[in-house]
Amino acid sequence: MAVTSITIYSTVTCPYCKLEKQWLDKNGVRYESFMVDQDQEKADEMIKKSGQLGVPVTEIVMPDGKSEIVVGFDKPRLGELLGIKE
Repeated sequence: MAVTSITIYSTVTCPYCKLEKQWLDKNGVRYESFMVDQDQEKADEMIKKSGQLGVPVTEIVMPDGKSEIVVGFDKPRLGELLGIKE
């Protein structure tokens, strides 16, 4: 599935964030990552978009401009949105 961009909001110590990034890397998916424990502006942005304090929070922007927010490393949902089958 074509997507315009993928943004992952994470922290340095989050094991699920690391697992998600490894999974995306393994599947050749490009993304931008922000460490919300080191960037208060990005932390505020993540909370505004998701209503969540927990990480990872992944924003997937579709070609039509709509975005999907996935909270946590929800591999089935991410796979569905990104067209990754395992």
